[in-house]
Amino acid sequence: MNTVPTSAPVGDDRVVVHNPFDGAVLGHVPRHGPEDVDRACLAAQDMLDANLRGRIFPQHARAATLDRAAALLEAQSDAFARLISSEAAKPITAARGEVARCIDTLRFSAAEARSLVGEMVPMEASEPGAGRLGFALRVPLGVIAAITPFNFPLNLVAHKVAPAIAAGCPVVLKPAPQTPLTSLRFVALLEEAGMPDGWVQTLTDGGREAGEALVSHPVPRMVTFTGSVGVGWAIAAAAPKKRIALELGSNAPVIVTADADVDLVARKVRAGGFSYAGQSCISVQRVLVDRTVHAALRDALTLEVSQIVVGDPAAETTEVGPMISERETERLRGWIDDAAAAGATVLVGGKVDDGIMLPTVIDNPPADAALCRREAFGPVVVIIPFDTLDEAFAIANDTDFGLHASIFTDDLGVAMRAVRELDFGGVVVNDVPTVRVDQQPYGGVRDAGNTREGPAHTVREMTELRFVSLPLG
Repeated sequence: MNTVPTSAPVGDDRVVVHNPFDGAVLGHVPRHGPEDVDRACLAAQDMLDANLRGRIFPQHARAATLDRAAALLEAQSDAFARLISSEAAKPITAARGEVARCIDTLRFSAAEARSLVGEMVPMEASEPGAGRLGFALRVPLGVIAAITPFNFPLNLVAHKVAPAIAAGCPVVLKPAPQTPLTSLRFVALLEEAGMPDGWVQTLTDGGREAGEALVSHPVPRMVTFTGSVGVGWAIAAAAPKKRIALELGSNAPVIVTADADVDLVARKVRAGGFSYAGQSCISVQRVLVDRTVHAALRDALTLEVSQIVVGDPAAETTEVGPMISERETERLRGWIDDAAAAGATVLVGGKVDDGIMLPTVIDNPPADAALCRREAFGPVVVIIPFDTLDEAFAIANDTDFGLHASIFTDDLGVAMRAVRELDFGGVVVNDVPTVRVDQQPYGGVRDAGNTREGPAHTVREMTELRFVSLPLG
């Protein structure tokens, strides 16, 4: 199930994987459906049962496998980066960064596999417990269903699969239909590193054929999903008895105070708002700026964004390539046109050139514009002036999402106020909300999700405590 049949004939039972930049065919993968889901889930349950009976993949072996996988990935980093770049249209420099982050994710997961412990219970702290020894073990929750997005086809897969390995949980993985090849290659690398064949069962489809059946299948005890808000909460509603971990969308705000270095902010927003064409959950979308420095930041950001190199993701100098699909490009162009028609000023970009949405900065959009209320997930940033910090915090928090926010200020008191008052899963000071390290507790509130990823946190989501009581005499 983990082999890509690149030479198989294309038909209803195959999904064609294209390069979003030039349309080249990169390979074909099976179009799995409900029957395949059933076989995969039952096979994963068999792996779990076999491990519980015979320790075919004990804790020390899981840790060693993850460490070996990190070393193998480091040795194959260029090949993985080029595959990510061609499959996801991610600029090659950003693809290399994703590979480096995945190596970190594997190593942090290996550390969790080695250090996963339970807890002692002080039985004699109460009279009924006298004469007994009590402790709680962390045991595997069960089979994990993992559904992953296109934008980080390696590292976001690793953030689900590697902690599951550390926890002792087999996985049924359904990668995004746009980017299955990277996932399949990654699973093969894990098997090369020592993971038992079949510990991760991979399902590929055209988008819908396998997903609903996987969520509703009785075997997986947990569904971990990264993707769109609507799909994520529909999964939660459809599987009320399962543990559900959701990492969803955002329209991340940056607050720029009057004492901030606007040139620094402009350079940071250039990277944080437009890297990989803005297709990140924590990409900068809303820049809220003190009115006294509004004009200075507007001009500095316009200059920075006008210098972004657009083109072939495989080129070393490219910063922005195409969005994942023509449909998404047209959707974002419509949002930009709507904002302009409502009175916003397009400072730079706003057009599609040779299939690529040009990096766009929009000044003073109306508060009810889609670009302010919804997740753009593309190369566009809006600038919104404010008069007081109270107003800035209110605008930032006036969103259905709550993943990451940031503030630029030289005033420590203002920074700490932002930490207290910004209702987000993460608050970044003097950098953009796009900053993420793979060991942090990463996740959001409200529509942005209900979990925290990062190996140390995910491993605990994928285990449960089993209490043990023994007589001392």
